[in-house]
Amino acid sequence: MINRELLEPQSIVVIGGSNNVHKPGGAIVRNLLQGGYQGTLRIVNPKEDEVQGIKAFHDASELPPTELAILVIAAKFCPQYVELLAKEKQTRAFIILSAGFSEETHEGAVLEQQILDTCEQYGAALIGPNCIGLLTRWHHSVFTKPIPNLNPQGVDFVSGSGATAVFILESAVVKGLQFNSVWSIGNGKQIGIEDVLQYFDEHFNPETDSKIKLLYVENISNPDKLLFHASNLIRKGCRIAAIKAGSSESGSRAASSHTGAIASSDSAVEALFRKAGIVRCFSREELTTVGCIFTLPELKGKHFAIVTHAGGPGVMLTDALSKGGLIVPQIEGPEADELKSKLLPGSAVANPIDILATGTPEHLGIAIDYCEQQFKNIDAIAVIYGTPGLTKLYEAYDVLHQKMQQCKKPIFPILPSQHTAGPEVAEFLKKGHVNFSDEVTLATALSQMIRTPKPAPPEMQLYGIDIVRLHNIISGIKENGYVSPQTVRDILSCASIPLVPEMVSTSKEELTAFANQVGYPVVAKVVGPVHKSDVGGVSLNIRTTEHLALEFDRMMQIPDATGVMVQKMLKGAELFIGAKYEKRFGHVMLCGLGGIFVEVLKDVSSGLAPLSYNEAYSMIHSLRGYKILQGTRGQQGINENKYAEIIVRLSTLLRFATEIKEMDINPLLADHDDIVAVDARILIEKE
Repeated sequence: MINRELLEPQSIVVIGGSNNVHKPGGAIVRNLLQGGYQGTLRIVNPKEDEVQGIKAFHDASELPPTELAILVIAAKFCPQYVELLAKEKQTRAFIILSAGFSEETHEGAVLEQQILDTCEQYGAALIGPNCIGLLTRWHHSVFTKPIPNLNPQGVDFVSGSGATAVFILESAVVKGLQFNSVWSIGNGKQIGIEDVLQYFDEHFNPETDSKIKLLYVENISNPDKLLFHASNLIRKGCRIAAIKAGSSESGSRAASSHTGAIASSDSAVEALFRKAGIVRCFSREELTTVGCIFTLPELKGKHFAIVTHAGGPGVMLTDALSKGGLIVPQIEGPEADELKSKLLPGSAVANPIDILATGTPEHLGIAIDYCEQQFKNIDAIAVIYGTPGLTKLYEAYDVLHQKMQQCKKPIFPILPSQHTAGPEVAEFLKKGHVNFSDEVTLATALSQMIRTPKPAPPEMQLYGIDIVRLHNIISGIKENGYVSPQTVRDILSCASIPLVPEMVSTSKEELTAFANQVGYPVVAKVVGPVHKSDVGGVSLNIRTTEHLALEFDRMMQIPDATGVMVQKMLKGAELFIGAKYEKRFGHVMLCGLGGIFVEVLKDVSSGLAPLSYNEAYSMIHSLRGYKILQGTRGQQGINENKYAEIIVRLSTLLRFATEIKEMDINPLLADHDDIVAVDARILIEKE
């Protein structure tokens, strides 16, 4: 629970506050005082009469009623202080900085539970334990530095790690990023990241509240809660970016399907963030860079102009933007010629616009004006402007400041001379601006943003899925494991998935009759072994009855063979769709190029069932091999709409079938007109 006493306490007591500002107990008192806390600040220290100018209480029992308590004492003493303060001093909020709880030992976990039980009994809020504290504009209850500039429209930052929060703040401060609040949740015994997002969502005021949220997440304990409140906030106008650490390990058990081999807990995180509309970041620099981008006017298109007085950085930025899916279009025509006439001889305007190292602040302003007013095919402007140490940049950065206030197109300032022109950059940041000192980091962050879709709609559509028949089929399955080919077809037909004509039999005569009926060529596949290709259990392009009979005899000799499947042989691009059930997350859907390339290239993208059409298109477009699907070297592309439809239908079906733990459809054969599922496996595990 998050209450007024935690956010706006009229009185605070620091249990363990001291005069030594090099220790947490002294540092937090210093930060509270320097932060201008307006309420009553009290200290409990049995050995000191005065702490940093404040009269100290030797015993907590001597305290008057106090709303918020900050504990900076050994873990073993914390439960008794929480009990005393909550019961006798009406304390209704606690921030416990101390370590030595569940993150270390079982005994520590017992102490932590005692504290939670007391807080729940008295209706008190609890931050921590094992955290750096809570930083707001009301009170600076952290023992660390830096303390960033605080602004109502600054970033709300929530971190599962105190030390990482400090390092992220270090990265943010040098960029000029300002904050509204910093939440270090530590062990998150009562208040986790999901709870903070819930509070932001339920109390959001679009007129006064910050619209930027940054997260550092180490554990997602409630994915549904995070998804619900994060997507709600984004729909209300907020923008959220997050790092999820510790997602690189794949599943613990050996996987027998392509999906099981590829899907990991990281796939689930990727899918969750995609559905919520959260921009996923992978480093501190990337997270704070995205946070800085969020402070600028929203990017409405992909076309960038680059204004620079240094050719190399302009070229590197062009390469990085292009690689990330953004566009640096050529600028030409009468307007370009006119701009060139107003710059120094030798300047280039084709884009990047190079005003030369000798270009003046006036030239910088002229180039920006043309990008804003004359060049209609430009959506945003990146300005790279540093110094070789020969001039002062106050005038140039003042021009940049004025243009950023006037222009409707977002301007991204890249000011690399932080050492040589440190005072000038600092003066620019004081005016409320941010700085992207590295152009490639900026481009990487921008590409992550444009790849992030809007939040998926909360309403789920059924798309004609036959749920009753699906439940009847699954309830009729008596044993866990991979189901028969016919059961696979029955399940997929509940979602109207197009299937290749096929027959499974142990009778050579039945199979040859089927092949004659559907027409040659056909494909024969052994039934039984999981990986058919590995045991020679697949034969393609069978064109005669005699060839089919020979393949039947051979395959029935393969160990574990229970029959042979014959399918009409089709042609087309090979696609893949898979799904894996992850506890707490639900089904993670995967799509990508099919055939042997699934595990070789691992070019797949993930989404969380059930998927909307926008999510499915986003998954398809994010594939590295998407250009192959669009068609290359004169070949027609696949029916992308049909591919998205199948992904959406399967994801909806899986929402009603948690017994399906893994699913592979590999390959689907696709052409310009249609897509047909050729081979599929479904693993059922009932509780």
